Amino acid sequence: MNKLHVHFATAKALSTILFPFAEVVIHDLNTNSIAAIYNNFSKRNVGDESLLENIDDFNKLPEVFPLYSKINWNGRKMKSISATLRDLKGNAIGLMCINLDISKWEELHQFLGSWLHGLNEQPQPTVLFKDDWRERINIYVSEYLTKEGVDLKQLSKEKKRALILQLHAEGAFKAKNAAHYIADVLDLSRATIYNYLR
Repeated sequence: MNKLHVHFATAKALSTILFPFAEVVIHDLNTNSIAAIYNNFSKRNVGDESLLENIDDFNKLPEVFPLYSKINWNGRKMKSISATLRDLKGNAIGLMCINLDISKWEELHQFLGSWLHGLNEQPQPTVLFKDDWRERINIYVSEYLTKEGVDLKQLSKEKKRALILQLHAEGAFKAKNAAHYIADVLDLSRATIYNYLR
């Protein structure tokens, strides 16, 4: 039995979890041909010539080759990586190549880039929500969390108390229902809020 067969399940598993974006090919170095191919989108077949370069000593091949780019038959760009497969004695017997079709991701990246940069955003008009105290509280809390390097769930009791006192100093509690909103944001009771403010 071909020693490469022990790698077929791994190749199939990789192609399955990355479906439909990845093709996985196993090349037999002994015959310079394709031994297995999964999620075939390069229109090659088992038994086709691998078209590997003339290599004097396969055992000198790296364990993993650097990432490289390829163009598929349909013009789609692929990002590829290859790993050398060895037998129990460490002799190189094959290559496993993973070809990842990144064309859809490139399209998405271009769409998001053009959309985000094409919004031509302006500052919020003063006539709209000019007294949005909730947003001002959100901004203050967000800046506080960034400064402390934590998220809300990680905020300790002491840090919450310090934040509440800072919000009070900034006048955040002047708005009606502000205490209720801040308590909700910080996952505290209003009683706790008022206790901190005493």
